[in-house]
Amino acid sequence: MNTSETPADLVAAEDVLLFVNAAITATGQREFRSDAVGQQLSLDFLHAYVRVNYRRVYASSLALDINDHNAARIVLGLLETAGEASAEERRTEGRLIAARLALLPPQRVYRLFGEVRRAGINNRRTRAIMRDWLAARPDLGHDAVKYRGGVKAAARHIHLRCPEGAEPLAEVGAFLFRPGRLPRYEHRLLDAWRRAHYEQGAVAELPFTVAEGFAARHGMKREVFLKRAAPRMTRLERLRTHSVTQRPEIDLTVMPLTRLALYVLSLPFEQRAARRTELTGALRTAARRAAGGHAGSWGRVHAVLDDSFSSSGSGQKRRRPLAVALACHHLLEALAAPGAYRGLWTSGRGDALLVRPWGPTPLGMRVLDALEPEPGGAAPDRLVIVSDGWDNAPAGLAGEVLRVWRKRLDPGRRTAVVHVNPVYDADGFDVRRLAAGVPTAGIRDAEDLPALVEIARFAEGRTGAAELHAYLDRRVALFLGEKETVS
Repeated sequence: MNTSETPADLVAAEDVLLFVNAAITATGQREFRSDAVGQQLSLDFLHAYVRVNYRRVYASSLALDINDHNAARIVLGLLETAGEASAEERRTEGRLIAARLALLPPQRVYRLFGEVRRAGINNRRTRAIMRDWLAARPDLGHDAVKYRGGVKAAARHIHLRCPEGAEPLAEVGAFLFRPGRLPRYEHRLLDAWRRAHYEQGAVAELPFTVAEGFAARHGMKREVFLKRAAPRMTRLERLRTHSVTQRPEIDLTVMPLTRLALYVLSLPFEQRAARRTELTGALRTAARRAAGGHAGSWGRVHAVLDDSFSSSGSGQKRRRPLAVALACHHLLEALAAPGAYRGLWTSGRGDALLVRPWGPTPLGMRVLDALEPEPGGAAPDRLVIVSDGWDNAPAGLAGEVLRVWRKRLDPGRRTAVVHVNPVYDADGFDVRRLAAGVPTAGIRDAEDLPALVEIARFAEGRTGAAELHAYLDRRVALFLGEKETVS
């Protein structure tokens, strides 16, 4: 750590890390130990505090692996308070906003545009950002059908010119603002939407979420409708309807790791056991893909994985903490050297595929087991703890074990210890930590684990504000550089 840094610099670094952890994990939804209102109030305070005191960092967060909920909130906050920024800051913020909007799901962006309209943000820069995003959409006709209300509100807010005639934009304008004026549309989806009002065969041509409403209107049987709509379903829509159709046509090997873990945990134990080879193979394939160039580079890795009852999450985030732990289990296996991984679940289970939320959280006992040298006498190179941090059997043992280990047994830090926490603690405005000397980072998707380990080192107290800001600047440069290359 730079000894020339003042206490104010250190506080600033802690504030930044606190906000980044919240922006990664918190979504304003209910968690196991806090309700949605508490989550939202806590997030409201953090966003306002960081935007006012560290505006540059607030904008730079768009280049990090934060979740979509907080990315949209940051964009709204920056647009709403543009008058508080300098001209140079506005230019940088505009590039960051455009780059982040290109990565957000379209439904999230249209929802954000609705919030912009309700907030009365209608300056020239905001209209230009919205106009450029709409112009970059690959098929605005598809959006007009699937997100009709969002496209209509955005077009009205920015005064999008939809000329008369047969141009694609003219057809979208007629579809949104002059329905029934044209006898038919040249755009395939626009015309399918028109015909679906009276022609059952046109229903299957529409995006799934739109087709569902028309299918109900025509009284179509659910099984028949799903069979016809299957070719046009997205991967997530196939997953959501899999239990209804019982059609094993999902290619699990191409699914993102954390989402695949959520799917696996949604299956009954009997199905998991019967499909063990398929599911385990898919999880390992997704983990190797997520590990990328880091595969096999982490040496000996031991992990403590939380499958206590609190990992069941909440009604809005069912089994999310457990899914993150299961995904991290397979990712860490891929990151470790071949045959050098050991995963320990808090419940004591040895079968990762059949884990379930159960029992207390004896993190301390499992940390002791994980730090135990292997038969050859070698301690692990890395210890990764995936838990919400509520060590309660007995309370506080994990923090004490790690403190003694670091002070007495491993002062040279031969074993790197990191705690990743998938649950935001609204009361503490951060993710819950095990001990002051243990670097902790929030995590939402296991795929982000390698990057989060890098962020976590700033929480260890050996680096300060200068290093943290340099890291953020590198991430911003990389983020904008990649975006410019793609465009």
